[in-house]
Amino acid sequence: MKAVAGVDIGGTTTQVALCTDDLTVVDRLEVPTPAAAGGAAMVGAALDAVRLLLDRMDARLLGVGIGAAGVVDARAGRVLVASDSFRDWAGFAVTAAFEEALGVPAFLDNDVNAFLRGEATAGAVAGEPYVLGMTLGTGVGGALWLDGALYDGPHGAAGEIGHVPGFGDLPCTCGGRGHLETLASGRAIAARYGARTGRELSAREVAEVSDPVALGVYEDAGAAVARALLVTAGLLDVTTVVIGGGVSRSWHLLAPAVQRALSAEPPVSGHPVRVVPALLGGDAVTVGAAARVRAELGA
Repeated sequence: MKAVAGVDIGGTTTQVALCTDDLTVVDRLEVPTPAAAGGAAMVGAALDAVRLLLDRMDARLLGVGIGAAGVVDARAGRVLVASDSFRDWAGFAVTAAFEEALGVPAFLDNDVNAFLRGEATAGAVAGEPYVLGMTLGTGVGGALWLDGALYDGPHGAAGEIGHVPGFGDLPCTCGGRGHLETLASGRAIAARYGARTGRELSAREVAEVSDPVALGVYEDAGAAVARALLVTAGLLDVTTVVIGGGVSRSWHLLAPAVQRALSAEPPVSGHPVRVVPALLGGDAVTVGAAARVRAELGA
């Protein structure tokens, strides 16, 4: 069988999927990401997983798409900026390494761009021409789908709503202060709950506790997310939003604050902001990366 591969290189795990021409996932594999070992080791782990899937499915690879954490130059296939969770990742020539090892074309996107491409191609917002994609996970990511295509901007950082200031004064992992990520990320939710209670819990565990402090932390996160959505609607007239990521699994705690804020300050266009949950789950980035291959190769 002929297949395209989608790769999602995250800070903790790397996911690889083989997809058919219609983006059906026929096999997938998840392996640890050796983020502390550097870019070559990270790509090596992904390549091993791709080869294993190819052997397992007896498939012929047409191309590989990669969704990678950080700000990337999609045209040059290189990571530009990465968080301190990664060693020797910024500046790494990702697509060149994949192409040399596999002998097929490779294409790179930021992981949140790939997430949005997946959802806009085969997921919750398929067919929608204008969408803001947001991932609420360890950090907060954003991406823009404008006029039926990803818009990454002249410097590869369009849609990075998680790193827009104006949300207080807490330090952000990127080195800035008061970014949306300091309120709405899983790391921030856990830290804010811990600072108020002295308990070290993950964001998921905080959601399960659901005590008044936990509810307050999620209330603040939801209100901040809503402000970001309203800013996007005001600047770009984009009123459809797809949200994924681990923190979004606690949407029942975020939604009340989000909906109150959206109702209190509707966009000037008069069109309400519509928020939908991601449909593809853990496959969104890999499917989006595979969709990039299909589009580039005209498959």
